Amino acid sequence: MKQKEETNVRKGEVSMAQYIRFDWAMKRLLRDKANFAVLEGLITTLLGQKMNIQKLLESESNQDDEDNKHNRVDILAENDKGEIFIIEIQNNTEYAYFQRMLFGTSKLVTEYINRGQGYEKIRKIYSINIVYFNLGNGTDVVYHGKTEFRGIHNNELLSLSPFQQQKFEVSEVSDLYPEYYILKVNDFDRWSKVPLEQWIYFLNTGDIPDDADAPGLKEAREKLELERMSKSELAAYYRHLDNVVILRDNFITARGEGRLDGLAEGLAEGRAVGLAEGRAEGRAEGRAEGRAEGREEERLDIARNMKAEGMSVSLIAKLTNLEQTVIEKL
Repeated sequence: MKQKEETNVRKGEVSMAQYIRFDWAMKRLLRDKANFAVLEGLITTLLGQKMNIQKLLESESNQDDEDNKHNRVDILAENDKGEIFIIEIQNNTEYAYFQRMLFGTSKLVTEYINRGQGYEKIRKIYSINIVYFNLGNGTDVVYHGKTEFRGIHNNELLSLSPFQQQKFEVSEVSDLYPEYYILKVNDFDRWSKVPLEQWIYFLNTGDIPDDADAPGLKEAREKLELERMSKSELAAYYRHLDNVVILRDNFITARGEGRLDGLAEGLAEGRAVGLAEGRAEGRAEGRAEGRAEGREEERLDIARNMKAEGMSVSLIAKLTNLEQTVIEKL
């Protein structure tokens, strides 16, 4: 097979590669025990330790409503150690996503301990989050969060006693608490020899080059080819892609319109204040010029932000009434 060319995917676009998008695969294919190797490969690569899925548990997306089922997908899995893994894909921006991650793990802590059991029976939980939007403010593509306790005077890391290590069969306090992984895949579109970066490339572009050797990608190449799908499955798959694009476009449009509404309110207030000050100072001409310049600069700032979010030049022009040539130079 000829080596496929490297694919660059712009933010906000849905890749149309020859392999099934991972969110659809999680919905329809990866819940089959015969396909667990794909998920096991992703988790093995991310955590750096062998993963063996014993079974899938009931996940929240099984009860999603029509509007949310295209935006978010999750799988809840248990490994051979009794640890719980929640793998979630979020297609569109959710500003409270950090809190959502916390809620998800907290809920699992209480759901998977029986009444009357001691706290030592609380399960270890890993929250793996694959997001297709700019979550937070950071330049990396993979983030890891865990709980540690440090002294406020000497910065000493609080550790488990030898008895606790033996009792709980872990070495660190952080091993007892949920851990979080965030994969901001939209910011990564170059092929790499590093296994984790190969996975992120696939999650972003939907492409698996011939020299992919990360755990699970060989199985993904075999299981997730579009050619393996029936006509009815392909039709459902493409409807899903269309819905993802529509949801994303609707969100971007609403966000742009909301910014313009806010701008209009702010300018109206600014004009009122400027008018009052201008009357007092007798500077009517300067006031008019200043307002015009301020409005223009404000529109340019909004256009810059929209462009940075990946909105198309044509949509920005429509929302801001700026010329496309002006926007392209920003």
